[in-house]
Order: sequence, then structure tokens, then C-alpha cells
Amino acid sequence: MTRDIPPALRLPLLILGFASLIVGVGAGLLRLGWAVPRPAADLAAFHGPLMVCGFFGTVIALERAVALGRGWAYFGPLSAGAGGLALILGAPLGAAQALLALGSAVLLAGSASVFLRQRALFTFTLAAGAASWLAGNLLWLAGLSVHQAVPWWIGFLVLTIAGERLELSRFLPPSPTAQRIFVAVLAGQTFGMALSAHLLGAALLALAAWLLRQDIARRTVKESGLTRFIAVCLLSGYVWLALAGAIMLAAGLAPGSFAYDAALHALMLGFVFSMVFGHAPIIFPAVLRVAVPYHPGFYAPLALLHLSLLLRLAGDAADAPGWRSLGGLLNAAALALFILGTIAAVVRGRLRKAAGNRRS
Repeated sequence: MTRDIPPALRLPLLILGFASLIVGVGAGLLRLGWAVPRPAADLAAFHGPLMVCGFFGTVIALERAVALGRGWAYFGPLSAGAGGLALILGAPLGAAQALLALGSAVLLAGSASVFLRQRALFTFTLAAGAASWLAGNLLWLAGLSVHQAVPWWIGFLVLTIAGERLELSRFLPPSPTAQRIFVAVLAGQTFGMALSAHLLGAALLALAAWLLRQDIARRTVKESGLTRFIAVCLLSGYVWLALAGAIMLAAGLAPGSFAYDAALHALMLGFVFSMVFGHAPIIFPAVLRVAVPYHPGFYAPLALLHLSLLLRLAGDAADAPGWRSLGGLLNAAALALFILGTIAAVVRGRLRKAAGNRRS
């Protein structure tokens, strides 16, 4: 039985993930017509894989490895981070794809081991999310297009978040009927990933309604400080999830269409990054053992994210590429502001700790 690794050795893995985030955002800006420096300028086709697999895959696999506390589990974020780096450095595509597939396979192994030890709906959902990521990566490795892997990558992120929220719902357990509805939604999403973007959209819309009804955030939003901030992030994210599902239900996921851009970014930016913003003050202390003290300024990147996404989707709806491009640029600014704000919070925490030590 291998032991956990110290926080100092986890930081390079997190840096690998953020390298994919930064270059992936640059690649996305290039697709919107903005001039960006290399290597992002050479990687426009890999915007999606860098964001979903290189960044989210690495960070989620790292978080899960820390929770599992086993050294072997860190091969998941290491492989995923290395796969993202391989894309950035222009390594053979097959090698990068194989590394990403290996990272998702390790995540699935870890998630399955947790499920076997604790057979619960939330552990099954987390394992299903990891399996979805592996399925998408294997499809891409087998020669299918990124667009054909996208529904499975959506499933990876959505099921992971839903499973984590379901785990926390143990403090306010859903009724047996609500749990049965969740299972039905889970089944619908699985069929949607495999068969139909319209069905997937319907399942996402149903899941958003379920989360808005069942999540404890409906109560904690009435509190203050960090607790309220997290709840605001969650509830606003569920609204974006509902919108993404509605767009997919109505228009499907036709690559290159404005509906495709609107649905994916409502989900990836509006839903997933709202979750990231809300959970960062919890994840960073758990992974790196650094404090991220709450500050009201945390709302600034969240507000910019939502406003810029509204502008981007308005551009999609009105067939106004200028609005869409400006919205995309402001999306990137919101992510940059979030990163800078998190770093500033860590620095504030360290300064307060040092001041407290001097006084004592």
C-alpha cells in the first residue's frame, strides 16, 4: 500500500494543469479572432482538449488523489498534466492522447476503488464521471474527432460536479423519490452522451432543476461570508447548466454553429467555472495546505464571468461576431482576475499568519 505524497510535490502537478488552462484560453481567443502569442497561436484546434483534459482532468484527478491518499493515484494527474504539456510542446498527437487516456484510466481506478469500499449513489456518480472521461479520451485516441468526444467530456465534468454535490447532500439527504429521479436523470444523460445531443440537453436541463431544488446551497445562500459566496456560485452555475441544456435540447450540438458555442460555453464557463470559483477556497487548502481567506473581492471575477458570458451568448444569438469576440476576451479576463485574486488571498493569509506569530 503506497503512501500519500507531501503538498510540496503536488504543486508541480497543479502547475501542469494551469499551463493547459493558460494556453487553452489563448487558443480559444485565437479562434475568436484575437492575436495571441505562441504556443497558443499554434494550438487553436486543441482548445477543448487543453481545457477539459489538460486543465480540468489534471485538477480533478489531483483532488481525487489527495482524497484517496494513495501514491499510485497521483499517476492520474501526472499523466493528464503530461498529456496537456505534450499537446503544448507539439509532441506526436497519439502520445498526448495516450497520456490523457492513461490519466483518466487511473482516475477511474481510484473512483472505482472508493465505490467498492463505500457503495453509495454519490460514489457511483463520481465513478461514472471518470468512466465518461475515459470513454471520450479513448474515442479521440481511436481516431474520432474532438467533437465526437465532447458529449463524453461534458458527462465527465457534469457527473463529477453532481456527484460531489450529492455527497454534500448527506447533511440534507434527498428523499427516496428525489434519489430515484436523480438515477433516471443519470440514465438519460448516459443515453444522451451515446446517442443524441438533444437527449443529453434534456438530461442536463432536468439535472439543473434537480440541483436547484435539492442542493443545500438554497439554504446556505442566506448566510454570510464564504458560505454565502459558495452558494451564490453554485446557484448561478445551475442556471447556466439549465440554459446549456435548453440550447442543446433545442438545437443539438452541430460543430461550428452559434448554438454549439453558446451551449458549450454556458456549460464550461457558466456552470463549471462557477463551481471552480466557489470551491477554490476549499480545494487549495486541501491540496496544497495553504489558506485562502475569504474576501468580498471574490465576487468581482464571478460577476465579470457572468456578464461577459451574457455578452458572448448575446453575440451568438444575434449573429454578432464582434459581441461574441469581446465576450470571449472578457471571459479570459474573468479567469485571470480569479487566478490573481486567489494568489492575493493566499498572500494575505500568509501575512496574517506571520503577523499572528510575531504577536504571540
